[in-house]
Amino acid sequence: QVQLVESGGGLVQAGGSLRLSCAASGRTFSNYVMGWFRQAPGKEREFVARVSLSGIPYYGDFVKGRFTISRDNAKNTVSLQMNNLKPEDTAVYYCAAGQVVGQISGQYDYWGQGTQVTVSS
Repeated sequence: QVQLVESGGGLVQAGGSLRLSCAASGRTFSNYVMGWFRQAPGKEREFVARVSLSGIPYYGDFVKGRFTISRDNAKNTVSLQMNNLKPEDTAVYYCAAGQVVGQISGQYDYWGQGTQVTVSS
């Protein structure tokens, strides 16, 4: 089992920044691909970003250079720096861990409870 706890969500104005963090415990963190997903009310869960075991990032098309994902295997954490936030980024953001590199939520085995991000216009 891997336990994931997100933090760092909140309310921010459009154009602002937030940094989300996810702390992992349980099995060896460095053995897992880490991802961030988000889900807005009434919408499907959407891939945001993932980082491979070696730290290579990959982003959803909508990110367009605004977000940066990183992992710290020594601290068992993964972070998502979000800049130039837009109202359409409003969603619950989830941290996920899996053993397959991918962008589909079903490929991830463990999930956090989520953290709310609200961007006002």
